Amino acid sequence: MFAASKIQRRAFTASARNLSKVTVLGAAGGIGQPLSLLLKLNPRVTELALYDIRGSPGVGADISHVNTKSSVKGYDASPEGLAAALKGSEVVLIPAGVPRKPGMTRDDLFNTNASIVRDLAKAAAKHSPEASLLIIANPVNSTVPIVAEVFKNAGVYNPKKLFGVTTLDVVRASRFVSEIKDTDPKDENITVVGGHSGVTIVPLFSQSSHPDLSSDAELVKRVQFGGDEVVKAKDGAGSATLSMAMAGARMADSVLRAAQGEKGVIEPTFVESPLYKDQGVDFFSSQVELGPNGVETIHPIGPVDAAEEKLIEACLGDLKKNIEKGVAFVAANPGN
Repeated sequence: MFAASKIQRRAFTASARNLSKVTVLGAAGGIGQPLSLLLKLNPRVTELALYDIRGSPGVGADISHVNTKSSVKGYDASPEGLAAALKGSEVVLIPAGVPRKPGMTRDDLFNTNASIVRDLAKAAAKHSPEASLLIIANPVNSTVPIVAEVFKNAGVYNPKKLFGVTTLDVVRASRFVSEIKDTDPKDENITVVGGHSGVTIVPLFSQSSHPDLSSDAELVKRVQFGGDEVVKAKDGAGSATLSMAMAGARMADSVLRAAQGEKGVIEPTFVESPLYKDQGVDFFSSQVELGPNGVETIHPIGPVDAAEEKLIEACLGDLKKNIEKGVAFVAANPGN
């Protein structure tokens, strides 16, 4: 009897290591709903917790009918609901915030979204301090530093577990190149570094199979301002929600794969990075190898051509200001 129960305990412990609770904060929004649906389809997600200031119980009920094994619950908009959604979570995605409108830059979003992200980060620091945090809320260049400062203030900051989701920039670059070259986008390996807005987005075409594209200023601009293309096409009714949801789901899957022991999982992501710290840029997006504890290895940028060197130079100036803005916000607005 004792031997049998011991075997059962071992089996339970082994399976428990592969149990993955994933939480979406902002689950009823334009990004949150398709993101939650994609996560429900991911077999690595065993429990999906959805939270928003309104509508998440309905979204949870709807998605729970999808015939995959994971359980889903939408939590009510209360401190208790937020705490329950976060408790025990392995991965927390934050797409919460207001969307961009025509003529609005990501920077214009700052004041509203900064407060939202700060408050959600406070809850995460309290209820799921060891979770991997995937920040989608714009402007990512500033919201990631905001989360870092909140976690530092709470004494639970782990730079290996904080990620700004920049995957969409790579997704766009590979798709745009495939349209030009008539290839399959999955075969286009385009490295994109820097940040996640405008000129801070730097595609490194010289490192791809099509180095000639490095001199294509129109393509570079399309990658940098692809979000504007969507905002304009939606005629003020929304921004890049569906493609962003796909990118967020891809990043979450990569984090889970690495957490469950898969080797060689590499994603572009905006993290605390040593690459340009000597220039006062504490966060930078580059190819990052993921592991069971989050960030495993931050890869160097590698060789770039003269055109890309200029793009990186322009990127760093803006990026430093964006990061400083996030840090300053928390210092001036610590919240309750």
